[in-house]
Amino acid sequence: MVQKPAFLITIDTEGDNLWVNTKDISTQNAHYLGRFQQLCEKYNFKPTYLTNYEMAISSAYVSFARDVIERKQGEVGMHLHAWNSPPLCSLTNDDDRYKPYLIEYPINIIRQKIAFMTSLLEDTFGVKMVSHRAGRWAFNKYYAQLLHEFGYLVDCSVTPYVDWSGVMGDPNGDGGTDFSRFPDGAYFMDLENIAKAGTSTLLQVPMSTRLKHGALQNTFKQLYNGVRGKKKPLSVRWLRPKGGNVSEMKHVAEQCLNEGKNYVEFMLHSSEFMPGGSPTFSDAESIELLYRDLDELFAWLSQRTQGMTMAEFYKKEVA
Repeated sequence: MVQKPAFLITIDTEGDNLWVNTKDISTQNAHYLGRFQQLCEKYNFKPTYLTNYEMAISSAYVSFARDVIERKQGEVGMHLHAWNSPPLCSLTNDDDRYKPYLIEYPINIIRQKIAFMTSLLEDTFGVKMVSHRAGRWAFNKYYAQLLHEFGYLVDCSVTPYVDWSGVMGDPNGDGGTDFSRFPDGAYFMDLENIAKAGTSTLLQVPMSTRLKHGALQNTFKQLYNGVRGKKKPLSVRWLRPKGGNVSEMKHVAEQCLNEGKNYVEFMLHSSEFMPGGSPTFSDAESIELLYRDLDELFAWLSQRTQGMTMAEFYKKEVA
């Protein structure tokens, strides 16, 4: 029997509405995750909850996630927002405003933050952490090497075709990571050149993103913008809800599957399941639209894919 490609659901599990500058981060969205989990289980899908500091110390979330783990209906992994994850170390004059990237901190602080979050999650949930996504998609080879050292098996920080270098963390820094020339399928990473396949045991599972326009049109646009002295990012579609975009999400998934990819990867933030928890889903009506879209997408994907956690996908890849 031919195995279907995997459907990987990744949830950046973090505080409420972090798009707003706030020093007092709330975690009320933990109370809204049960509905999403039930929807996943309806279609035999298993989310990976990539969990950051404030959620790891939220009693409501810990209770929810322990139940998911105990019933083997999902996975908890690590997500790290450097500006509020211990040990605290001020990098700018207002880290809550600028939200600096982990890769902008001193090397010894990066190591300490990864060590702290790994221990906190493993102690809290009683399982080894093997899956990870970088906060704000900021990734480099040192970060990858540390994940490998700490026993992580899967990273999903790469967003193919997307250049984050124009999105600042530290205002005096170099911006985010440019993933525009990274692979768009899973690969074991070269830890000296993370844009290449290598022989490490760290599996990179990039987000399912696809260019909106064809190669010829993109080349023309880049040449045109170059003549005008402007650098504009290419238009990219994601397997990610933004309200009323179920057809677009299906199109991205269909492109990936038609290319013969062995997975499609979906993402959303935990706060986006709560009315007012994000700019995109600001009220109860928009949440209901989100769930209508998700139900349609999941029903469609259930005929074409099989649900897996990140850890389960890794095991399949090394089998």
